[in-house]
Amino acid sequence: MAARIGLDAIRELMRRYLDEDGDRRSVIAEGSSLDEALKNASVQLDCAIGRLEYEILERGNAGVVGLGKKPWKINAYEVSVKKKVEKKSNTELNVDIGLPKEFIEQSKDVDGDAFVRLAPEGALLKVRAPVGKGKKASEKTAVERLHARAVHDFDEKLVSETVKSAEGTWVRVGTFVSNPAADALMSVDIGLQDMEAHVVLTPPQPGGCDLSRDIILSYLRSNKIVFGVMEDVLVSLEERPVYKEPVLVAQGQKVVNGDDAKIQYLFEIDRSNMQLEEKNGKVDYKELNLVQNVVEGQALARKVPAKQGIPGRTVTGKVLPAKNGKDTPLPLGKNVKASEDGLTVIATVNGEATFIGGKINVETVFTITGDVDLKTGNQFFLGTIVVNGNVQDGFSVKATGNIEVRGSVNRAELSAEGDIIVHQGINGKGTAMVTAGKNVWAKYIENSNVIAGENVVVSQNIVSSEITADKRIIAIGGKHSAIIGGRYRACEEINAKTIGSPSGGAETILEVGSDPKSKVRLEELDGKLRLLARQLEELDKNIYTLNDNKRQKKSLSEEKEAVLQDLVRRREETAAEERTIKAEYDSIQGYLSNLKVRGKVSVSGKIYPGSKIVIRDIREEIKNEYKALTFYLENMMIKTTRYEELDDEFLKKGPPDAH
Repeated sequence: MAARIGLDAIRELMRRYLDEDGDRRSVIAEGSSLDEALKNASVQLDCAIGRLEYEILERGNAGVVGLGKKPWKINAYEVSVKKKVEKKSNTELNVDIGLPKEFIEQSKDVDGDAFVRLAPEGALLKVRAPVGKGKKASEKTAVERLHARAVHDFDEKLVSETVKSAEGTWVRVGTFVSNPAADALMSVDIGLQDMEAHVVLTPPQPGGCDLSRDIILSYLRSNKIVFGVMEDVLVSLEERPVYKEPVLVAQGQKVVNGDDAKIQYLFEIDRSNMQLEEKNGKVDYKELNLVQNVVEGQALARKVPAKQGIPGRTVTGKVLPAKNGKDTPLPLGKNVKASEDGLTVIATVNGEATFIGGKINVETVFTITGDVDLKTGNQFFLGTIVVNGNVQDGFSVKATGNIEVRGSVNRAELSAEGDIIVHQGINGKGTAMVTAGKNVWAKYIENSNVIAGENVVVSQNIVSSEITADKRIIAIGGKHSAIIGGRYRACEEINAKTIGSPSGGAETILEVGSDPKSKVRLEELDGKLRLLARQLEELDKNIYTLNDNKRQKKSLSEEKEAVLQDLVRRREETAAEERTIKAEYDSIQGYLSNLKVRGKVSVSGKIYPGSKIVIRDIREEIKNEYKALTFYLENMMIKTTRYEELDDEFLKKGPPDAH
């Protein structure tokens, strides 16, 4: 839409808006002439005439010979002082008062300039100071600008002072022959759904007044343009008018709808994106990393809250409502909780983080439907693992809970902080390693290494294996349960249906009455001490030989002297290591000597010749076949009594349920 307005109408609008502006002072002044009325108003308002704006209430008349004389009556206003304001960000649509936009966008070095504006009160001059290293505006430039606007009646001294001070304010420096009919005009167009407003200025004709920033602003208000007015553009139009071209002077604020809440997952919810592990530049297909282990208290997802929408406004001030973002509930499944602020999903247990049915869960039991092989890779889980198939050669299964294998375990590695349950059996082919923090349960164990923090329980045979248990080793579940060949250590008891083989065969050693782990460590230390003793003996021989040569020849060559010093240094280091290991060895021996455990070996069926029983440090080889006996230590001698039945509640309960 477009509208046109003349200067008289603009003045009326200015009067109305200026009356509404409480910051401006106004007075009604009279005088025999317009100049005298302005002088009286300037005295009352205590400001320079050049800083006055006015409207004529009553035109005066000089009369004839004193008759019909009528004074001039005006309503005068002091021009508002432009205040410095902080620069707003681009997102704020408040009005800034300061340099025109084109000046701000230019380099820091800006030349000063002079501007001329013709107004009802006279010819106005504004001189802007330079910025940075810019050049000052010259008095010559100011005079040329005045002449260009046909202003010849001006105060040269005031022009000179205005140029020197360069305060950037309009100063009335002269007069011109006014022709109100020739004043500049303007029209305004509101478009783009009331989101933009453009003005088109028509240049003044000779004697016509220019449009000031306040007049343009008042005109915009009269056309209901009250928001998003671009103050820098108005100042620029006042100083450097652009004629007969639409100029954008106001811009509305667009609606910004709020973003919906979203969930940021801190683990991979799409398993297809999980990467294979590389070792030395090669892909390790045993390390498939298919399980995402998490620990109690670990953050699994975070919610970015929904954002409030930012309403828009048209240039006419109409508020455009915005939509707020929608909230999204936390995807809470089992074994997780929300943080106190409701923005984070936290694991409440150790286990596997899963995303099923749009929910985050932490599974404490990880189930492998088939075998542990190349399809699954090695497994490590912060919880319990259930393998419905077998654990194939060369693979490992490790868990912080229990491990349950519904099939068998081959030449593999199993490690659990809880129990290990193998429904079929363990056939390690001499290299399997099974370690449990608590109990190991199996149908049979063959050619394997097994360590248990509590008990090893087998329902059939244990053959040619090395078994260590902090409590008991038991093989009594079936008619033919037996321990045949191998080495077995238990702190409290070894109990089996049959021990050894009627044909002799592999040596069967059963040790009880001591802490088996300490015994193993003692053997390791004993081996190290023997090795260090041999090293010290060899070093002593070499040192003696070199010292003997030194005594005979009174000196050694530089090279041999260096060798001697190196041998002496190595001898000191080896001796220090020997002392450290010997101290640990003696400590373990003292612990085992004071251990109050009644170790025993019980056989409900037969024990065959060739079997060896060790209770504490007392050894005895079985030379005859015995039946239904319990071997125990008394007065540092191994004695026998009738077979003592096992009486233990945990055997009645059987292995724990993995779930």
